[in-house]
Amino acid sequence: MKEYRNNEQLIEYLISKNVTINNKKHALKNIEKYSYYSIINGYKSVFKDENNNYKPNVTFEEIFALYEFDKNIKAIFLKFTLEIEVIIKSLMANTLAEKYGIQYYLKIENFDKNANEDFKNNLIENINKEINDNYNKHTAIKHYKDTYNFIPPFVLTKILTFGVISRYYGLLKQNDRQDISKYFKVSDKLLKQILVNLTMIRNISAHSDRLFCYCNKYYISFKNIDKNYKRDGNFTNIYMIIECMKVLLDEDKFKEFENLFYVEVDKLKESLHSININDILRIMGFNV
Repeated sequence: MKEYRNNEQLIEYLISKNVTINNKKHALKNIEKYSYYSIINGYKSVFKDENNNYKPNVTFEEIFALYEFDKNIKAIFLKFTLEIEVIIKSLMANTLAEKYGIQYYLKIENFDKNANEDFKNNLIENINKEINDNYNKHTAIKHYKDTYNFIPPFVLTKILTFGVISRYYGLLKQNDRQDISKYFKVSDKLLKQILVNLTMIRNISAHSDRLFCYCNKYYISFKNIDKNYKRDGNFTNIYMIIECMKVLLDEDKFKEFENLFYVEVDKLKESLHSININDILRIMGFNV
């Protein structure tokens, strides 16, 4: 579109493109709440053919159902990536304290000697900035800074983002990474790959980007998780992320995650008419 259209005009525009709207009142309400761009522009491609025309019998309600599905699974992924984040932070804090003590663990010699020097220095600089930024926000940071003039790792990890923790893990000495990864019974290399992808998943889930079609070139050695999986290209998809989460979560937590996820799949399945649920699952990387 090259000019502004109000919501009523957007509804008429969709109809002109052969999209059926079963309940205009509800469609207008949903466009008003979530925006036309977020619902239609974000999810319409699944419902179009190779000529960029809508497939026969596409409805607004179907497109909105896919939008809702994606919104709901983002909330699910956010909840369980937070669980993984808590575990990783605890394992890292314990490893750092045990190996290097609670005061001097941030020295550059405690990092992988083969890692890029700029990466290590930037990480230490960013961590110290986080400590300063949180001085008046986090009571434990203020207490340890004022009383002891250092921040122990079990306090530091609480204020670091998942992204910083992921980078921190990747720059640890290999034997330290292995001490952490053995908790999950995976290699340190695989855990690093998973954490990088989970950081991206976490960021997508916390914002308005699409999650169901996640496709990232940061490779995961997935044959170490499912040797029979038929991979379509050298990228990571949502199915692979789900299977990686199975490795990182306790059995009961993963079962809870899986149940919540498939409830959303079933809800979407009931709402689709012009396409099949397998069309969506294939986009997500499932071998169906």
